[in-house]
Amino acid sequence: MGPVRLVSVVDDDESARLATKNLVRSLGWPTCTFDSAQSYLQWLSTVRADETGCLISDVRMPGMSGIEMFDRLRALGVAPPTVFMTAFPTDALRAQVMAKGALALLEKPVDVVVLEHHLTRVLGAP
Repeated sequence: MGPVRLVSVVDDDESARLATKNLVRSLGWPTCTFDSAQSYLQWLSTVRADETGCLISDVRMPGMSGIEMFDRLRALGVAPPTVFMTAFPTDALRAQVMAKGALALLEKPVDVVVLEHHLTRVLGAP
């Protein structure tokens, strides 16, 4: 079996989640979507932790933020390469997620070229 290429998208905003899923699929990668950090963590507990080749997550979500989810994944030793998205990027937030080991913090709506760059860097060409 080849490398894992599934891109998991976590966003509580349905329109943003579907737009990101469609964008990733149009670039050639299979996707799986989740409406909350909790639903992604629950799914992760039922599959092999390495199913996700790259994680794209919103920062601000009710219940558990994307950053809190990433911290939990890191603590469990199963954090995939992660790209965060937010409608409210700041230099401080960018510095925070990069210090934790994220690939990037992208502003919504996501720039296709930038997202494709990060996905290709992690997953290789689709």
